[in-house]
Amino acid sequence: MIRSTAVLLVLLVNAFSGDNRTAHHPGSARELVGLWYARDRFGPDIRGPLILQRGGGQWIAEVAGRRVTVGRQGDTLSFELPNGEGGFRGHLSRDRSRIEGHWIQPVTVNTGARFASPLTLTMERSLSGFCPAAPLPRCLASGEIRPLDDVFTFYLKIDQQPDGSTGAFLVNPERNLGRLMRVDRIELNGERVRLLSRRQGADTTQVILTGTYRDSVITVAVPGRGGSYDFRRVAPDSATDFYPRGRPTVAYHYLPPPALGDGWPTGTPAQVGISPDSIQRFIKMISDMPMDSLSVPQIHGLLIARHGRLVLEEYFHGAHRDQPHDLRSAAKSLTSVLIGAAIQSGVPLSPDSRVYKVMNSGTFPAGLDSRKRALTLEHLLTMSSGLDCDDSNDESPGNENTMQSQTGQPDWYRFILDLKNIRDPDQLSVYCSINPHLAGGVLAHAAGRPLAELFHDLVAQPLAIRRYYLFLAPLGEAYMGGGVRLLPRDFMKLGQLMLNDGTWKGKRVLSRDWVRRSTDPKHQIGNSKYGYLWWITDYPYRGGTVRAYYASGNGGQYVIVVPELDLVVAFYGGNYADSPARIPQQEWMPKFVLPAVSGT
Repeated sequence: MIRSTAVLLVLLVNAFSGDNRTAHHPGSARELVGLWYARDRFGPDIRGPLILQRGGGQWIAEVAGRRVTVGRQGDTLSFELPNGEGGFRGHLSRDRSRIEGHWIQPVTVNTGARFASPLTLTMERSLSGFCPAAPLPRCLASGEIRPLDDVFTFYLKIDQQPDGSTGAFLVNPERNLGRLMRVDRIELNGERVRLLSRRQGADTTQVILTGTYRDSVITVAVPGRGGSYDFRRVAPDSATDFYPRGRPTVAYHYLPPPALGDGWPTGTPAQVGISPDSIQRFIKMISDMPMDSLSVPQIHGLLIARHGRLVLEEYFHGAHRDQPHDLRSAAKSLTSVLIGAAIQSGVPLSPDSRVYKVMNSGTFPAGLDSRKRALTLEHLLTMSSGLDCDDSNDESPGNENTMQSQTGQPDWYRFILDLKNIRDPDQLSVYCSINPHLAGGVLAHAAGRPLAELFHDLVAQPLAIRRYYLFLAPLGEAYMGGGVRLLPRDFMKLGQLMLNDGTWKGKRVLSRDWVRRSTDPKHQIGNSKYGYLWWITDYPYRGGTVRAYYASGNGGQYVIVVPELDLVVAFYGGNYADSPARIPQQEWMPKFVLPAVSGT
């Protein structure tokens, strides 16, 4: 009886105090429980109309209040704004009606690199008439600069834990920095905020980030990522893209993709033999995905095309069809397409082209190692170069991060060519991003033209890809190892191009032989088959299997082609450097997508 009374008294005290553990937990951040949001934009501010005016024997560029003289060599025009604010390189079209080129935006905080985007300047009427007359009179050319936005977004989810501590995790849609920081707890002492992590297997807790809490704002400094971020609470009834379909979530109703004149015929799943009910259940599952931890699938987009028609186009977490997406290493497959398109157009190149000979203007360098003399373009495309590089090994001298972080050799082609060969070419395929980048260098040297121009003319124009952003190496060449930004519909076109045996809208872009070589499993990387920068796999399907090939990029970027079913599926995601990125390709394709597709 006495013991029961004591227990009752304890329960009454706890009831009036509200909590018997949390209120006394050291550093408790109970008052911060909820969802917080921060977003910083770093530019670029140079955007909008660009005008080139010719007069007095020279061209003058005017943009965003800046004026600079334009250099001209033959039909090529270029200029650089002061203080690294941007630049332009283009050439006059044959009929002198336009200037076609690329805008080079300044280094971004998000990536630490520059990007090139297409920019066409159209000649306009002037005091002296039209520009196409020769020699060129005084005239104007104008166009619109649309740089890639340089932003960082963070969500901070804070929850009360059973042990009285305050759990927390960071979500960063652009680069998944929360995965790298691995914050799992937050403490508040006065105005001082600490974000902490107890890494798996560690005995101690590590302070990851620090900041302050004042006037209902959590301010946290993120070193190397643009400075401090001000987090503000997201009210329970406020809309937020933290959740797949925002909040509050609107009930899902299928809508067919709109026809936008971008080359995609559209339709409905039922018209192409795909079960509408099955697809609707799949979309609902993604929409209802609980965002209760860092390592859940962060799906940004899902698109499906069959029989050449785009029949599903759904976006999540605030992503949309007009937003360029980071393709990461999925853009390696774009490199394969570009090289194939160049060969189809007549560039003197083949899979057997000797790398060091092409890169040295047609002759081998004196005293070249026999392994390097044997290195061909095909070895680069199949990751079987034998060069001392391995992206899975941080100690590898040719590791992509090693190359991109070093400053001693800004010429990345020279950096790669100077690596040792540690095995014979074609002996073993080892995943390393410097291989496709050097393959791009071989193409540029063989063609005698910049890669950006080649991509624009040979791939972007025939496929009606009007907006793209090419990741640039320090010396200005397009980086062919990944990082290209494309609109989701446009990147999916590469899969349809391959499915069409190299044609798009009746125009041949690739040879049938190149498509066959690209999707033929020549080597094994880990447990996966590999062609010319395309992965190959088999999926279970209705008691048998179907062959598929796909582009794959860090974070969950996939374009998957199933020729037997005349099917192309694209996923885009934000699980960079995290295992959930593999779920769409490995689990959801065989479990949800393929069962919804009829055999005809």
